Amino acid sequence: MPSPPLAPIDSPLDLDHLSRMTLGDAELEQEVLAMFAEQAARLLAAMTALPAETGPLAHKLKGSARGIGAFAVADAAASLETAIRTGHGRPHAFAALKEAVAEARAAIAAMLKR
Repeated sequence: MPSPPLAPIDSPLDLDHLSRMTLGDAELEQEVLAMFAEQAARLLAAMTALPAETGPLAHKLKGSARGIGAFAVADAAASLETAIRTGHGRPHAFAALKEAVAEARAAIAAMLKR
């Protein structure tokens, strides 16, 4: 899998990365984005309902986010994994993940309306 960009991007989604992952297939990009938006919401809900499963769920979300270029979500999920592992800052890390997911989902919704 290609590495994330070295320079920060202004969008919650790295569209160049997404295009590389989907081989430039615009229809596939839209399908993948819609699936990610739904999955991210389900995983956050599951983390709230099943706190003991938050680590594996965050790991799953991290991988999905990296796949589509939602690197802020991936980084926030990784931070939550670290917070769980170390026992420090879990509430803050979970709040940051929820915010990153909300931003990514808003960007996806705007893209899918086009």
